[in-house]
Amino acid sequence: MNSQTKLFQTGSFNFKLNHLVIIGVLILAFSASFLIRSMPAEYGFELNEFDPFFNFRATEYLVENGLSKYLEWNDDRSWYPLGRDVSATSQVMLHVTAAITYQIFAGNSSLYDFTILFPAIIGSLTVIVIFALVRLFAGTTAGLIASLLFAISLPILIRGSIGWFKSEPLGIFYGLLGLYLFLSAIHSKNNKIIILKIIFGGIIMGFGMSAWGGIQFFVIPLGLFILALPFFRNDHKFLLWCVPLFTVIFLLVSSSFERPGPNFVYGMGGLALIIPNIFLVVSIFVQKISKNETKIRNNLFLLLSILLIGSLLLIINDVSDSSLPGVRYLHAVNPFLTTNVPLIDSVAEHSTSTTSTSFLLHSILMIFAALGAWFLLSKKLPESKIFIKNDMRVFVIIIGITGVYVSSSFVRLELFASISLIILASISLSILSKKFFMINTTTKKSILFKISFIVLILILFIIPMIYPSHLNWIKANDYPVALLTGGTGNPPTNDWKDALEWIKTNTPENSVIASWWDWGYWIQTLGERATLSDNSTIHSNLIKDHARMLLSTPDSSWKMLQEMNADYIVTFISVQKVDAQWNNDPMYLLGGGGDELKIFWFANIGELPVSKYLEFSDNAVMTNYFWNETLLGKMIPYTVVTYYDNQNKKESNSFLPGYLALSIKEIKYDHDGDGPLKLVYASPSFYDEYDGMKNCVFIYEINKNYVSFNNP
Repeated sequence: MNSQTKLFQTGSFNFKLNHLVIIGVLILAFSASFLIRSMPAEYGFELNEFDPFFNFRATEYLVENGLSKYLEWNDDRSWYPLGRDVSATSQVMLHVTAAITYQIFAGNSSLYDFTILFPAIIGSLTVIVIFALVRLFAGTTAGLIASLLFAISLPILIRGSIGWFKSEPLGIFYGLLGLYLFLSAIHSKNNKIIILKIIFGGIIMGFGMSAWGGIQFFVIPLGLFILALPFFRNDHKFLLWCVPLFTVIFLLVSSSFERPGPNFVYGMGGLALIIPNIFLVVSIFVQKISKNETKIRNNLFLLLSILLIGSLLLIINDVSDSSLPGVRYLHAVNPFLTTNVPLIDSVAEHSTSTTSTSFLLHSILMIFAALGAWFLLSKKLPESKIFIKNDMRVFVIIIGITGVYVSSSFVRLELFASISLIILASISLSILSKKFFMINTTTKKSILFKISFIVLILILFIIPMIYPSHLNWIKANDYPVALLTGGTGNPPTNDWKDALEWIKTNTPENSVIASWWDWGYWIQTLGERATLSDNSTIHSNLIKDHARMLLSTPDSSWKMLQEMNADYIVTFISVQKVDAQWNNDPMYLLGGGGDELKIFWFANIGELPVSKYLEFSDNAVMTNYFWNETLLGKMIPYTVVTYYDNQNKKESNSFLPGYLALSIKEIKYDHDGDGPLKLVYASPSFYDEYDGMKNCVFIYEINKNYVSFNNP
């Protein structure tokens, strides 16, 4: 029985053994992807990170009120009292897609549970899309390998696990599907099929733009590919209507949403497609009027002119003041661009990728991807029975280079590198596999050789999945949701859940909560109260004011909170109980990842001198001024009593480089005091005297009747 053996017939379609193999591998890829993505559920079936909580609340509003009201919704829990125009500032198609699929498939499950599962399901379904895409380039074997590699890709898994109800899983699904429809259309022979694929491809890509702004980075290789088409395709009449039609539909659909909106057409994303389309049309005209011996030369001059104009536009944007979102995208195009925007730099996912980070994330994929690039750049592929058309070969090389290039700017964009490496690696593995299996199979030696090859490949991919034991591909996805850790590496607790439930049940419904923007979405969604700022960071000036408020004197901060109409203020502190046998009182070490470790960024965002609040040699040790003269210092219910050199076992009454600041519990603003704040809630970990890291949430009521002795 060979792969072409017919199993049964349905109509005119013959279901063969190879079809069964394809289905089996895709089911395996889907199952593996879903199981790995579901690992965080063992710690608690919750939404993960921060943005998913807003996305859930927005989807909930859409389901309960309908699309028309959703599009007009000004969220009054966000950025009190300004509110937030949701349709203009969020991923509308993420909410619409989730709402529609929930109403069709959810049955009796709650929307909250559905949104927890949504990213894992969509992400796992994407294995089928990337199979179809790579199959278009290099055949079925390469497509199946790509689906398996996608299922275990660490950057994609990290940003698409259960509870990750954010833009990336759906955005990648729409983006890859749009690319597939476009690329398969320009290789189809049936005009009706071509038109359908072009129309749906443009629509799907436009949906992707509204689901995730990161789809703009799929536009870069697509634009470069369009620039290359006149050099590798002779069917110019076909290209003249096919490519512009796709571009027009994509831009029209994208601009029909408030975000990205019409400005997208005139921005870098739109120009990245419009300019190549202009080049395509002009290039075909130039070729038509040029002599055979000058066609390539004239087109190269034209291309050089286009590239020079594009470079000038990048330089102009580089030196100009850009809006906050614009800087992120510009940084991806130019990884060497420095933002000088502390608010952007303070977000961990915006940190620049390093070689070690990239190797951890991609590991063995890098080697096979490099081999795949070498095969594609060779004059001819090795004897492998794989034929890749020149234009498809060019596209693969382009997406491979641009994916790695773009990902070098932000750690968050490493998933683009992963997609590029998966495509290249799957091609090389397919070529190698077919080359090895072309060897004569009649001898035991050749059979053993083939088995050894399979085992070697499996070992190479299994190693990064299980080694090192604490930081491998599977372990990296096996972590508690942020709600249980406060976004730290601490052991999971229910401190944040309990604190948010307390806010929901013990504060008036019209209460306004002040907190650092990190905690805004949690308070709005689970605490069901309005906040002064949140994770959308759409009002950077208000975040700056909040940072300055935290580091101002208690009296000044109280006045600022009054002006902000805040009723409560929340802070999150992470501490570790330490074994201090020389002291009768329990001792604590601050610096586990809560607000106490954000003082550096509070100062930078607030344009305040860092040295005033932190010791010059250690950003984890606060100055006496911070403890005695700032509101945040007074809100932290711990007081430094000694500095300790753990290596030399020495104490000091003042800070010395290398010494740890050890504290005892001390509530400065008690619930029955007459200070500017009153502590009305402290989460359970603050009172539990267990060893190790503690996640402590503190809720203070703002004393409206406070009278300052310094300025009555």
